[in-house]
Amino acid sequence: MRLPERSLWLTPVISAFPAQMPSRFAIFPLILLAAAVAARAAEPAPRFVGAPGCASAMCHGGGGDLRHQTTIWQKQDIHSRTYNTLVNARSAQIVAALKIPDATTSTRCTSCHAPFHEVPRDLVLNPIDFKTGVACESCHGPAERWLRPHTRTDFSPADRVTAGLRDLRNLYVRANTCVACHQTVDSDIAAAGHPELLFELDGQAVAQPRHWREKGDWHGPRAWFVGQAVALREMSWQLAREKAPDEILRDRWAALLWLLQTGEAAGVTSKALAGIGTEAAPANFTRAQESADKLARDLADAEWSAEATSKLLRQFANTAAAFNDSKLKPAAHARRAERLVLALDRLLTGSDPVALLKAEPHLTRLFQLAQSLPDFDPAAFAKALERLAGSVP
Repeated sequence: MRLPERSLWLTPVISAFPAQMPSRFAIFPLILLAAAVAARAAEPAPRFVGAPGCASAMCHGGGGDLRHQTTIWQKQDIHSRTYNTLVNARSAQIVAALKIPDATTSTRCTSCHAPFHEVPRDLVLNPIDFKTGVACESCHGPAERWLRPHTRTDFSPADRVTAGLRDLRNLYVRANTCVACHQTVDSDIAAAGHPELLFELDGQAVAQPRHWREKGDWHGPRAWFVGQAVALREMSWQLAREKAPDEILRDRWAALLWLLQTGEAAGVTSKALAGIGTEAAPANFTRAQESADKLARDLADAEWSAEATSKLLRQFANTAAAFNDSKLKPAAHARRAERLVLALDRLLTGSDPVALLKAEPHLTRLFQLAQSLPDFDPAAFAKALERLAGSVP
């Protein structure tokens, strides 16, 4: 695998599943979302109205900063075109290898690329063409109960959530909304040619054409940390579930666990993952799944500061010695580097602009060294990392 260029590594597909679920449920995600809302309200599941229900000129289909969301989604956001992936040559090769008749009708493909394909007619208020891809309600929840009242001044955020509008201001909820289709690929699908997915909440949100405004005291590094914890939870869930996970998946999991344990050592959060071994053992997968979920929840609720970002940045910048460990195979070192360079990128971007300017040449070099995983040179990466560490205040 080649690590994409720094600004182009977004894998832009999103699934929608109950925001508080601690595990991945990729099959029928929108149905599960509607069922979760109904369970909380103890009444029939709310129905989906479709993107046109949000797109009037007086709502999200007009002009200006406050009413241009649908236009951005349709014209700039690849989420509106995820169905197209199912009809290209690569998808044809993948389904042929898996002996799947048609990517456009298989739930193994449509659950992420065309999620409305799975929604039964009685959960749809208006006809929805599943070829629209990942639309408004895939992320924000079925709109039947909140569409009309959600703009009222007396309709509180708690009222909106009760009505089924997902609270994407909460980083834990936001990460759960995106992670299933941005991180996890079943091993047989990966072996058939599906590209690897690597979830990173902060960077992928920055790369996405923005139809929203962040409110409050926003810290990208905290979003990065929450997203990585949720990604580890999902990978742990997958490894515990699959009977024969491949070595690549195990190496990726161990690298992310190492990264987050290193981050916890900076002292900016609880050490929920402390003591979990990186060996591919069922007990480690189970512990990591539970502990990573706790870490993500704690981080989403915690206060964050520039000092926390600086501590975390210094902690990661000073990990050169880890890449001089001859006991670790080069492939494992490469997977650690893959995660580490993205972490450094997000932390530097979220820190002092002067620090980013000083570190930029060294960070670019680290990305270059991590580009080709088969050719990865741990010693060269360690030296470049030392130079970056020297530029960090």
